[in-house]
Amino acid sequence: MLRADGIDVRLGRTHALNDVSLAVAPGEVVAVLGPNGSGKSTLMRVMSGELTPRRGNVRQDGRPLDAWPRPALARRRAVLPQNTAISFPFRALQVVLLGRSPHAGSGGQADDLDIAARAMRETEVTHLADRVYPSLSGGEQQRVQMARVLAQIWPAERGDGSRYLLLDEPTSSLDIAHQHAALATARRFAARGMGVVVILHDLNLAAIYADRLCVLKDGRRLHDGPPERVLTPDIVKSVFDLSVTPTRHPTRGWLQLLPDGLATA
Repeated sequence: MLRADGIDVRLGRTHALNDVSLAVAPGEVVAVLGPNGSGKSTLMRVMSGELTPRRGNVRQDGRPLDAWPRPALARRRAVLPQNTAISFPFRALQVVLLGRSPHAGSGGQADDLDIAARAMRETEVTHLADRVYPSLSGGEQQRVQMARVLAQIWPAERGDGSRYLLLDEPTSSLDIAHQHAALATARRFAARGMGVVVILHDLNLAAIYADRLCVLKDGRRLHDGPPERVLTPDIVKSVFDLSVTPTRHPTRGWLQLLPDGLATA
């Protein structure tokens, strides 16, 4: 399990996180929700080991993050940040192969190329393999980066430990079809034993693809539970200041929220 307990973070004068805890188990998709500035990305940075909290700790499979050798941690935990700037004229395939760097010496070039190709098929960017990365659209770049992190922790044929995927707004630059495709990929990899934490703004996408929702506001965790228990009209109104009516997908039965209307000028 990847577990953050009692996380407290101050960024300047801002109390970014106040006693926040979150855990994800192998095989589970957990969506982190909340309005802008609620601490979602800060929590992701703490869980990835990028940011050290003032109080609290993060443990992966029972070991503190700082007790893991960095290459070993990178082979079992991958992070997709909101933005990844690459100005060098790398081709898309070369970017995806960067995800195989932590595995240097453990396999061969043929294995790395095979896994990179499979990751690119998963994110539907095979046709972009020879394109220069900076020339791609924002959505295309995001899908290439998704392939990179998948290649980094691609499930091994032999059982060699749990893997975790941390995704910070992976749908932000994607069209609607690829938003669903990205989260369907997360669900498929969870079904193969991976733990996934994903930051989302779309409550309906979260309801469809996540097993559990963690809701933050003003740096505090307010709610944690399955979509049906968390996405109630009262909670959505109190957290997002939006009135909604819950309904069900007519053929799939998914919980979906219909906005009751927004204030107009």
